[in-house]
Amino acid sequence: MPKVIIHKVANKFNSGKNAYSDETIRFDQESYDTMKNFLLKPFSNLTQSYRFLRNEDVNLDEMNSISSQVFSSEDFFVENSKAIVEHLYQQSNSAQIKRGDVLVVFFEGIEYKDILTEAIGVFKIENKANFFQTYQEDKNFDVALVQGISTNKIDKGCLILNTSDTEGTVVLSVDNNNYDAQYWIKNFLSVKLADDYNSHTFNYLQLCKEFSEEVVKPELGMHQKGNFLANTVDYFKENESIDYADFKDEVFEEDNHKEKFDEYKKHFETLNDVLIRNNFDVSSSVLKKEKAKLKTEIKLDTNINIKLDVDAPEAASEYLDRGYDEEKKMKFYKVYFNEEK
Repeated sequence: MPKVIIHKVANKFNSGKNAYSDETIRFDQESYDTMKNFLLKPFSNLTQSYRFLRNEDVNLDEMNSISSQVFSSEDFFVENSKAIVEHLYQQSNSAQIKRGDVLVVFFEGIEYKDILTEAIGVFKIENKANFFQTYQEDKNFDVALVQGISTNKIDKGCLILNTSDTEGTVVLSVDNNNYDAQYWIKNFLSVKLADDYNSHTFNYLQLCKEFSEEVVKPELGMHQKGNFLANTVDYFKENESIDYADFKDEVFEEDNHKEKFDEYKKHFETLNDVLIRNNFDVSSSVLKKEKAKLKTEIKLDTNINIKLDVDAPEAASEYLDRGYDEEKKMKFYKVYFNEEK
């Protein structure tokens, strides 16, 4: 049965101390199967993967080094699991980093892209859930409020796979409390997104999302922001591959908007340390996932909200007009429709 051990990680910023286990957990099969499903479920629908940065400074390449040792020999799994928690502890350089339970797991028989491989899993549980535990005392039953690990979701987790490609070892990561993303992805794991069509699609959509928020919305309003995002999604849906120049011609009508997009692209690349490709194939799975996160709702101060459909780029331009009422001294939207649904 795969190896599982639990430690507790503290916060170095607050002078906390870690607590370590010396032995792995002894599971029965049913308990292990339940925990395995809970830990691996978040990775089943991931669209992107990471690779280690391969830092020259060995202190920045800690997880790459430790995982290599574990894959080479399981004999020192407990010692290496403690080293992982110590490395995680060393990254807690602010008060906002939460303490928590850390599960380190050595998995066998992990399926990735139709191959079976091994994996090292590191899972940090930051938030405990309340449960009512029933118990019997004499001939009566009572309840007690206890705290434990919820099986709904993990807070942070990664899988380091014993498989690689031309870019290096494959790493998968989830973070449901991403208020401290730098701490987990860059400082602890020291990984970057794989240079593939998934990350190219993700980066480009992030560029468009932030451009709509920081440039289009302040200058042209939520109506045009919604138009831009809808046209962006439509272009990605209609084309199997993206051409940067063609995208601008299709989405922007005025040359000055194209120039602003060029300027913002350079700013985005520098700020996020990424390279936006001028030509790449579209990842339909990433598009589907990221499309759901795009906000196109127009919230008005009169307690009325107008929600634009990001899948219908023509709707906002054809059936929604914006104007100003001189008598009321107020802005207005005029919505055209045939019937209410």
